[in-house]
Parts: sequence; C-alpha cells; structure tokens
Amino acid sequence: MAKKGKDNRDAGQSVPTSRAGRFARMARLAGGVAGGMLAEGGRQLRAGRRPAAKDLLLTPGNARRVADQLATMRGAAMKVGQMLSMESGEFLPRELADILARLREDASYMPPEQLQQAMEDAYGEDWETLFYNFDMKPIAAASIGQVHRTISPDGREIVLKVQYPGVVKSIDSDVDNIAGLLRLSGQLPDSLDIKPLLEDAKRQLHDEADYLKEAKFLQAFGELLADDERFVVPEVLPDLTRPNVLAMTYVSGSPIETLTDVSGEERDRAMGNLIELMLMELFELRMVQTDPNFANYLYRGKTGEIVLLDFGATRKFKVAFVNNYKRLARAAIDADEAALADAAERLGYATGEENSEYRALLVEAFLLVLEPLRCEGPYNFGSSDMLARMTELGEEVTAFRDFWQAPPMEIVYFHRKLAGMFMLASRLEARVDVNGLISRWL
Repeated sequence: MAKKGKDNRDAGQSVPTSRAGRFARMARLAGGVAGGMLAEGGRQLRAGRRPAAKDLLLTPGNARRVADQLATMRGAAMKVGQMLSMESGEFLPRELADILARLREDASYMPPEQLQQAMEDAYGEDWETLFYNFDMKPIAAASIGQVHRTISPDGREIVLKVQYPGVVKSIDSDVDNIAGLLRLSGQLPDSLDIKPLLEDAKRQLHDEADYLKEAKFLQAFGELLADDERFVVPEVLPDLTRPNVLAMTYVSGSPIETLTDVSGEERDRAMGNLIELMLMELFELRMVQTDPNFANYLYRGKTGEIVLLDFGATRKFKVAFVNNYKRLARAAIDADEAALADAAERLGYATGEENSEYRALLVEAFLLVLEPLRCEGPYNFGSSDMLARMTELGEEVTAFRDFWQAPPMEIVYFHRKLAGMFMLASRLEARVDVNGLISRWL
C-alpha cells in the first residue's frame, strides 16, 4: 500500500460515500477546471495569443485540481488514475499522465469519526472490546483502504486494513467519471476504444475491494511460499476478517528502497529473487500479484528476507495466455521477428499488415520491453538506458495514433508487474541474469 499521507493531511479527510456526493465532487472538479481554462485563456488572449482548448485544459493549476480531488475521493477514482498513469502513458498527453502519476503516492486517510463508523459496520458498536491498543492513526493509506496496528484478542500484534466507506458502491460510477475526464482531454485518438479497458478495470476494482477474496489470495501465497526462506507473508486471521476489514499478523521490515544502502551483491540477490518470484507466479502458479507498488515489499536486513504485502490486485491467468507469452519470450530471445509478431497476435494484439511500418514498430517495442530477457548473463539495470529508449519509441508511436487499440488486458496487467520489477531493479542498480532465470520455463 502507499505510504501514509503527508503532514498537511494528518487531520484526515472525509471520504464522500454517496453516489450523489461523489458526483458532486466531480461536478465541482469540472467547474474548477473550466474556470481555470477561462482564466488562462483570458491571460493568453491579453498577451496576443490564441491558445488551443487542449492547451488551456492541461495547465499546472488544473493538474493540481484534478489530482487533489481524486486523492480526496480515493476509491476507484484514485485507483483508476493510478492504473492509467502506469498502463496508458503512451495513450495520454504528458500533462494528463503527470496528473495521474501524482496519485501513486498521494493518499489521505479517514478522520476518526468516519473510521469509527467503518469499524462499527464491521464488528458492531462494541468493536473496541475486541482489540487492545488500537491505533487510530494509520501506518499506511492508499486508494481503497488504510492500515492500523493493534493487538488481537490472543495477544498477537496484528494490522487491520480498513476499507474506505462507499468504495464498492462507487466503483462503476467513478470509472465512468474518469472516462469522461479522459475524453475531456481531447487527445485520445477517436479510434481508441477504451471501453474494454474500463470494463475490466471495474471488474478488477470490485475484486480488489473484496477483502474476503484478498484473504484467500493471502492464504494461498502464504502456503505456497511457506518453505521458501527468501520470502515472508503475513498470516491472515479469518475470525477477525470482514468484507470491509482484512486482519493479518503484523510483519516488520524496512522499505524495499533501503536496499540501496547494502552491497551490490546483496542488491543483485534480492532483486533476482523478486524477478524469479514474478516468473514463478506467471509460469507455474498462473496467479500474479499485479500491483508493482514498491510499498508492497519490505526488506529485512539481518536475514535478507523480503516481506510480501497487499494481494488485492492478484489476478489469475489462463493457460492459453501463459503458453502464448512463453512463445513471445522465446521469439524475443531468439530475435525472431516473425515469430514474435505471431505470438503478439495470439495474445490479442492488432499487429497490422505483414512488412508494414506499424508491425515493425510493434516488434521493436516488444524487443525493447523484453531486452533484459535477451541478454546472456547478468543484465545491468543500473547502466541501462532502456527507459529513455522506450520514451523515444513512444514518441514514434504517436505517428500511428489512428491505429491504436486498447491492448489485451491480461498482458496489460502482467506488463504492469514486469515494468514495476524492472523499475525497482533500475532504482537499485541491480545486475540480474533474467535470461538464466526464465530459461527453466522455456
């Protein structure tokens, strides 16, 4: 989960719970954005310029208005913003992508009275008699819920992930409102049908808001990794878990970014373990925790263990997808462009005509995204300019905006995790033999 809100939000901000209340927030947001456009337009006209509407929309002031309002609303409004900022950067204007990117680290938390009501809904009016030393101030807050430390009736130190009120009921309307915001930007290609992406986002968000389902994923990963000394998974407490509160044991650790302070050998080892786990999730378990937020991982310096947190975004993958992704990986490693295009088409991509410039660009993109797999021996993420080259390639893609289609959702979710792992490896300047790790499954 994301880190706790900054000091200026320590008093908490109430989450609007009713559909009417959340719609009113979006309406005020639209009014504020429109007012900002008028003000900016007046300034530019007085300066002798005739600005385009899209330039008036995507001003720094409007960026702040959008990000602040979505962060206050939390729930699906914030979660979709987070998802789109990672998955759809190549489809969005840079300014709008930057607005949404702010939401990855920007979460307020509930004021005490709203938290009190959420706990009463879960456990009844006498909920405080169930727990000892319940800390009303959360240790973490994110888009769907916030986390509190306490002591369980049997004396164990535990955490409760408490869901914001009204999140489940607001998912569909929030997603539709975000879609309206994207269309308002005026820069989405007319041919780009984002409806499948939005419908899948609704399904995924309903899953993430189902804490009973997350508890099952948490239990499953705990059992699968019970004998793996490299990883630690919190234990779920079924008797204290409710649809809107997930109870689990408290597991300590330092932020995963603290690995920057250890030796290069230890960084390489830890990052190799995380990438190997990701590959095992896809190719063996066909069950991937798809949220790459760095806050979902903790590091224990004394033992070298990695703590795994937050399984709400876990997604099961079909056998056909896994087999076709193996084809894609093999083709990328062999630099077989024809086989790579065929595998991409099997996965659901529109690859264009054979020998077309568009297909060549798509193949180039896959070869770049999967570059660490293609390197024989350790890939040096620290010295790689892969991200810069991807940015350059993304600018070339804009020439084909009329051909864009929403990518296959399964690959969107897996590449979300893949990109997150590669970004973390780059942050840690790790060297990982990804080719050697994946070879056992190919």
